[in-house]
Amino acid sequence: MANLKEIRLRITSVNSTMQITSAMKMVSAAKLKRAQDAITRMRPYAEKMQEILSNVSSSLDASEGIYSQQREVKNVLVVAITSNRGLCGGFNNNVIKEIRNQMKADFANANVKVMSLGKKAFDVYKKTSHHTTEGVGETPFSIFDKLTFDNSSAIADAVMKQFASGKYDKVVLVYNKFKNAASQLVVTEQYLPVVPTQVAGKTSQADYIFEPQKEQIIEELIPRTLKVQLFKALLDSVASEHGARMTAMHKATDNAGALVKELKLNYNKARQAAITGEILEIVAGAESLKG
Repeated sequence: MANLKEIRLRITSVNSTMQITSAMKMVSAAKLKRAQDAITRMRPYAEKMQEILSNVSSSLDASEGIYSQQREVKNVLVVAITSNRGLCGGFNNNVIKEIRNQMKADFANANVKVMSLGKKAFDVYKKTSHHTTEGVGETPFSIFDKLTFDNSSAIADAVMKQFASGKYDKVVLVYNKFKNAASQLVVTEQYLPVVPTQVAGKTSQADYIFEPQKEQIIEELIPRTLKVQLFKALLDSVASEHGARMTAMHKATDNAGALVKELKLNYNKARQAAITGEILEIVAGAESLKG
């Protein structure tokens, strides 16, 4: 059993760690509220825009819909959305695992490039042949330093341009979709080409009246909807990150509290053993004097 001084030092250390994790939990809870409000307001708009985009794209022929062209999948761009910081449980690792699974399964015969929006994914892929930052600068993860629609739109423009030029035949987003503070779902979402919305197993079809001109609507609607779709994914990831970190820090705080209780119990046992030993020594000394 460790001596009393070692146990006291460890109790002090664990208490300090518990204060840090508790503070991080409260900070994440405050940030989560803002992020949750942002994605809650954004999601209905983004989903409706996506539905309209899918329906409009399904009515286009190949010459009209440059973003809905179905090509043989030889080159794939995976946009990996993670966080810039850790201490959030399996939040980042789950995205990396999903990408690896996709590479082995769905994209096994394709040339896959990974655009990392998040430093954790960037650190994993920066020294691999899959890494790419073409069109988005050398540090695309810096978007989280100031996440705005305009900054997100610049990345969406770069991705759309590369798909339209034929550099990539398919673009997918891999990110954590926010469900609630304790639950995040890793999703792989097709970004390009745009596919018709599936409703109850059937392709959704809607008859739209275009005003002023169909071509003008398509020219403005599709790029804007794709920008909204990427921005929604980023907001989803941010809310999920804060939820995951809050949950992880809550568990860490609870574990630290349990460890402190155990250490205090061990400390009391060690102190009792030391006192008992001293008493025995005194009694033994007294008995020897009597003899």
